[in-house]
Amino acid sequence: MTGRPGRTGRGVGQAGAGDLLALVRTGRATTRGALQQATGLSRATVGQRLDRLFRAGWLREGAGGPVGSPLGGRPSITLEFDDAHAVVLSADLDTRHARAAVLSLNGEILAEHSGTLVVEDGPDAVLDELGRWFGELLEKAGHRADEVCGVGLAAPGPVDSGTGRVVQPPIMPGWDGHDLRGRLARAVTERTGAPPVPVLIDNDANLMAYGEQRTAHPDCSAFVLVKVSTGIGAGVVVDGTIYRGVDGGAGDIGHIRVGTEALCRCGSYGCLAAVASGGAVARKLAAAGIPAASGSDVRDLLAAGHPKAAALAREAGRQVGDVLATVVTLLNPGVLMIAGDLAGTPFVTGVRELLYQRALPRSTARLEVVTSRLGERAGLVGAGALVVEHLYAPERVEERLLALGV
Repeated sequence: MTGRPGRTGRGVGQAGAGDLLALVRTGRATTRGALQQATGLSRATVGQRLDRLFRAGWLREGAGGPVGSPLGGRPSITLEFDDAHAVVLSADLDTRHARAAVLSLNGEILAEHSGTLVVEDGPDAVLDELGRWFGELLEKAGHRADEVCGVGLAAPGPVDSGTGRVVQPPIMPGWDGHDLRGRLARAVTERTGAPPVPVLIDNDANLMAYGEQRTAHPDCSAFVLVKVSTGIGAGVVVDGTIYRGVDGGAGDIGHIRVGTEALCRCGSYGCLAAVASGGAVARKLAAAGIPAASGSDVRDLLAAGHPKAAALAREAGRQVGDVLATVVTLLNPGVLMIAGDLAGTPFVTGVRELLYQRALPRSTARLEVVTSRLGERAGLVGAGALVVEHLYAPERVEERLLALGV
């Protein structure tokens, strides 16, 4: 989310251009008069700071608002964030599949591509291919490379958001500690001709949660999304901000021990992901003679109404629901969203059975258990939003304006 104007540490009358932009973007103040009232700045100072935002191309004038005086007069001119002055590149990696897109600054997908991309091929090959996709997508969307202002990437493993490096990812061999920001930035520049721009990387469940919360549940102050695909992970958004823990490990519920001896890809025994992920269900189906190698294969079988797949998905849901009873008791979310390859009726039914049985009634009294609104685009939207909120945060706007010479 954008920073909270008026709570930036500056006193009344000290708000900068970034604070004014945040007030307009959030709708808290959308006229010059409202900005004066919200910040305590003089009319001249508001005008000077707005002029810099206009010259940067970040603000535009909208239609006239309602007349503020009972005596009549000209309506106030409203101010709007100009979301057409740049675009964002966004990608969402899974273990054997990826999606990439060009997004407007308001999150609209302008061009999109999905295809096979195997993370086991390593970061150099995968990120270079993403760069190639981005070049084609910019051409398809009709945008120039110099209009790109940033790149967002959702990765299927724990990410240290401070460094942009994945940390001991169980299902991303060869990626641990790799400089993903630098490598993806080079790939984008080499493949699209775009100038160097910020690259932000986060865990896929985090970014799915961020995209879904902002799009469908903006008023929910405690939001949890659980992604069940090849692995299992959770994203938590509290007061509009992703909760990551001290080094990006928050939400890694797939490696909670559930009392079995199944071997997990992380090397431990008894992890939730080893028995209830899409990969685990696929292995059980394969053992029963039903062709399935991944969570996406399970998803296809569920869509076709395959009875064995449905039974195993429901049982996996019960196992995940048992763990989520603890998560819900600890975090007391208003919305629990189930997403990923297994997020259909059988799995969600299983989750509900154990969740409501094991969690305290107090913890679930106001809880909504829902499925994804954005579907496979959630990670793309969340990654794009992360970039936009980073670039237009009040503390960063001044740096960027100075760099633009305005």
